[in-house]
Amino acid sequence: MLKVANLDKTFHTDAGEVHAVQNVSFDAQNGEMLAIIGASGSGKSTLLSLLGLLDAPDKGSIDIDGVELANLDSSGRTKFRSRQVGFVFQQFNLIPNLSAKENVELALEFSHWPKEEREARADEMLAMVGLNADKGSRRPAKLSGGEQQRVAIARAFAAQPQLILADEPTGSLDRGTGQKIVELLRAAASKQQATVLVVTHDEKIAQQADRRLEIDDGVLKEIA
Repeated sequence: MLKVANLDKTFHTDAGEVHAVQNVSFDAQNGEMLAIIGASGSGKSTLLSLLGLLDAPDKGSIDIDGVELANLDSSGRTKFRSRQVGFVFQQFNLIPNLSAKENVELALEFSHWPKEEREARADEMLAMVGLNADKGSRRPAKLSGGEQQRVAIARAFAAQPQLILADEPTGSLDRGTGQKIVELLRAAASKQQATVLVVTHDEKIAQQADRRLEIDDGVLKEIA
């Protein structure tokens, strides 16, 4: 379970203070998919960076399954992120000189999975997102955009993290393919009981989440 309480983040710029995240609080259950919507500059990216341990809040707390992230030192944050947080990006971020399967295996290596288990786990995850062994042996350039995003989802869920952060995961895809990607995220969240947060500009995509949250000038509210 994800518990966020009174989260604040302010940036100091030449033009003055920017209150990117202001007193944000919300909970999310394991297996639940939440959509976060908001205009450019509203604070979406900053919130994801805080939740993904890529940046630290000025105030507030983030608790993932009983672990309070503020209590972790730099090494502990890095270790927790590699094992308990998965990322899905708009531009896929696959390593081009590795095969699809090797991209997934590399994520498992970073998460310190035993070497003898990585290959079978990578095969399992690629099958979960509908990619066969032939597609798994191909490098990203030989896959369609939708197939590359499927690999990215397999990679994100491979190490069984508790939290998946998806930043505009359908932004580079046509609507039909994007719809399939959202369905895969929902199915994977349910199967592995991970919390999935999807940042999107697409209201139709957001409506398919279990809950919708909107952020505006750093303030988060739930949409009924």
